[in-house]
Amino acid sequence: MSNETQNPAIELSELLATTVETAGGSVVQVSARRGMGSSGVVWSGDGLIVAAAHNIEREEDITVSLADGSTAPAKLVGRDPSTDVAVLRAEASGLAVPEWSDLSGLKVGHLVLNLLRPGRSVRALLGIVGTLSREEWRTPAGGRLDLYLHAAVDIQKGSSGSLLVDVAGRALALGTAGLQRGHLLGIPSATLKRTVESLLAHGGRIPRGYLGLALVPVRLPASVEESAGQTVGLMVAGVQPGSSAETAGILLGDVLISLDDEPVSDLGQLHGLLSAERIGQESVLRLVRAGEVREVRVTIGSR
Repeated sequence: MSNETQNPAIELSELLATTVETAGGSVVQVSARRGMGSSGVVWSGDGLIVAAAHNIEREEDITVSLADGSTAPAKLVGRDPSTDVAVLRAEASGLAVPEWSDLSGLKVGHLVLNLLRPGRSVRALLGIVGTLSREEWRTPAGGRLDLYLHAAVDIQKGSSGSLLVDVAGRALALGTAGLQRGHLLGIPSATLKRTVESLLAHGGRIPRGYLGLALVPVRLPASVEESAGQTVGLMVAGVQPGSSAETAGILLGDVLISLDDEPVSDLGQLHGLLSAERIGQESVLRLVRAGEVREVRVTIGSR
């Protein structure tokens, strides 16, 4: 056996090239914005594509370029800005679906490849898993990701909507730079599955709990900080007529501090709590009114 074939660097190089060639077949170019294209990932062989919602600037005249060089028209099924996931349906079939990993063996420091297709050909960027937390993570917009995965790879134009894979070619996540500035985060398959199914089932939208309040963060008066158990709340700046909040008697100037004993000090926290599961359910809001902490019961609406 020659020294060349025993060289670990050459073996790794060949492995990476094979991985890019194989997994890259599931990455498509998405043309849905001005300037340059972005990327998307095949979700099902009959034409469902997952992409980054912030890259979809138009709903008409969308095209996707496939790995074989052909193009196909596509329509926007729906999007969820809170998780930065969009679903497209391309007029194509027999597409290569990636093998999704359950991420059980993934560790910080593992090598990852970020595969994108900003043009006709696939582009590969090598990096590592920079941060991995298996706890559920709420995005700034209140979306729920099943875990927090940060890939330490170079962020380029068109990086969002990419496919993160391990060196064996298993799909780890949909890559996006739209959820946390300066970071490429991975949206795992469990989150994608939940979002895709919800968008398909609800006509392209994600049901959200709704109170009917316009809220702004404010510092709580020192006299109520101790009884409230926090320093910041959300002041009611508007109440929508006919909303569940109006029915519950919430007033302008009230300061919301918790929902069902879950503290809220910013809008992202509250949006995260107003999940579809709470629609139609009675919840308890703690709020500060006229310097006193009180409780109000409200039935969560939907939007």
